[in-house]
Amino acid sequence: MKRFKGIHHITAIVGDPQENLNFYTEVLGLRFIKKTVNFDDPYTYHFYFGDRVGKPGTVITTFPYTEGRKGKIGGGQVATTSYLVPMASQDFWEERLKNFNITYVKNKSFDEECIQFEDPHGLQIELVFSDRGEESDWEFNGISSKEAIKGFAGATLWSLFPEKTMNLLEEVLGFEKVDEKLDIIRYKSTDSIGNIIDLKTTPMSIGKMGIGTVHHIALRVKDEEELLEWSNVLKERGFLVSPLRDRKYFKSIYFREKGGNLFEIATDIPGFTVDEAVEELGQSLKLPSQYESIRDEIEKSLVPVKVKEF
Repeated sequence: MKRFKGIHHITAIVGDPQENLNFYTEVLGLRFIKKTVNFDDPYTYHFYFGDRVGKPGTVITTFPYTEGRKGKIGGGQVATTSYLVPMASQDFWEERLKNFNITYVKNKSFDEECIQFEDPHGLQIELVFSDRGEESDWEFNGISSKEAIKGFAGATLWSLFPEKTMNLLEEVLGFEKVDEKLDIIRYKSTDSIGNIIDLKTTPMSIGKMGIGTVHHIALRVKDEEELLEWSNVLKERGFLVSPLRDRKYFKSIYFREKGGNLFEIATDIPGFTVDEAVEELGQSLKLPSQYESIRDEIEKSLVPVKVKEF
C-alpha cells in the first residue's frame, strides 16, 4: 500500500489580516513566507507561514477576512492543529504566552506534554513538547532554535462518520494505527514532523465553515507523477477527485472523505523560492499569473500589512 510522508500544509479561515500576521510571526515566531491571494477570490489575501524556507510539514496558510461570519468547529473539520516544539522549551512557551496575555491549558497528547490555547480568531492550537523532528533554523522575535516551532506535530480530525474516516486513513491513505486512548485513535505516517493524525471516534455534529475554522488539510507527495497516481487510487475507491490544480508553489488535487473532511494532496515541489529568493520570502505581494493584469486594482483593495519585530 502507498503511504504518505505526512502533512504538507493546513489552511484556515481567519479574521483581520494584521492580527493574523502578528500572532503567527510575533507570538509563535513562524516566518511569513508568502503574501499572495486566494486563487478563487483574488481580492482576499492568502498568507503562508512556516520555517525559514517553508518546508512541507511546517506550513500553516490562512485566508484572512476583515469581515466575515464566525465559524463553528464540528464534524468534517480539523479541530486542533498541533505544532512540535523542543522538549526543553516548555517553561519558555508558558512564560511567552503569559507575556502576551494568552490563556492556555496544560495537558497531555498521549504520552507527550502539551499546552493548548486559541489564536485571536478561535483556531484551536496545541504546542507539543517532543524530541521528534529537527530543530528549526529560523529565529525571530526572541525565539531561538532551542525554542522555535519545528513544524507540525499533527492534527486532530472530527468526523460525521468516524468509521468511514478510519477506513480512509487505514485502508486508502496507508496511515498506521499506533495507539488509542479514550475516544481518540492515533495514526502515524513516515516522516518525523507532521506525521500524526488523531481521529475522534465520537461522531460530531456538522461544523460551520467560517472564521476560526480549518478549511482543509493537505498531505504531501513528491511530485506530479505521484500526485496523479493518488488521483487514480482515490477514483478507483469511489472518491470524487478534483482536476489537478497548479498552485504555483505546488500542484494538487482535492477530495472530500465520507466523514466530511476536505483533503488536499500537494507536491513537495517546486516550493516557495520559485518566485522569491530565500532572503526575500514574504516581502512582496505575489500574484498568480492570471491576475497580474489587474495587480493595481487588487493592491488597492487589500489592507496593507507589515511584519513587526520587537
